[in-house]
Amino acid sequence: MGLRNVAFEVHDLRAAVDHAAAEGYGLAGGIGEYEGSWRMAYVRGPEGIIVSLAERIEK
Repeated sequence: MGLRNVAFEVHDLRAAVDHAAAEGYGLAGGIGEYEGSWRMAYVRGPEGIIVSLAERIEK
């Protein structure tokens, strides 16, 4: 049992991914879009937790 994943909304996805990478946490996959409304990335965080990062795409 325990925490498997957590999600955060960010204002600048690329900056958040770059910051995570600088701290030693890499992408689990790539950066993608969801239904034209969200840009998303998954980072493997501490102890293997998947951290979902999402940036709203302004229309």
